[in-house]
Amino acid sequence: MKYQEKIQEKRFLDRVKAKDPEVFAEIYNHYIDQIYRFIYFKVPRREEAEDLTSEVFLKTWQYLFGAQKEVKNLRALLYQIAKNLIVDFYRQRSKVEIIEDEYIIDRVEITHQQSLLSEIDDRSEIINIEKALKKLKDEYKEVIILRYLEQLELPEIAKILNKSKGAVRVLLHRALKVIKDYLK
Repeated sequence: MKYQEKIQEKRFLDRVKAKDPEVFAEIYNHYIDQIYRFIYFKVPRREEAEDLTSEVFLKTWQYLFGAQKEVKNLRALLYQIAKNLIVDFYRQRSKVEIIEDEYIIDRVEITHQQSLLSEIDDRSEIINIEKALKKLKDEYKEVIILRYLEQLELPEIAKILNKSKGAVRVLLHRALKVIKDYLK
């Protein structure tokens, strides 16, 4: 975590301790995109990602303003809640839906300035990356998303996954090797 992020998080936590209800809106605005993106790559539909993201912040509110335990790492708490909700989501589902290629294409956001050829190249590249991610074991997928999409540092990932930094490093190395082999 960058120094400025640490300072911002410390300010948030100090205001939470002081029971400042307005701080939660700032926490929400600060972390919403990161948490949504983390969930988005783990569930089949955008709507489900939106619902789970909302639930993450509801549970975070309940934890922050109802718990007696002190929170030391707010971002790790958010990701841990998100991870737990994703696990619950898949436990509750009776069957896993198969994502069609055209659904994946719908999820790709391309700016209007790009040419049609550029859009097609970008879409096929993103589809290949998403397919590679879908084929990974859950723990590999999770470590890749946390490290490269969410840009978390290894110590934070270790805390979220309840593993040592060395174990996270090995997991990341193995996940990258599998992706590299798949994309060949």
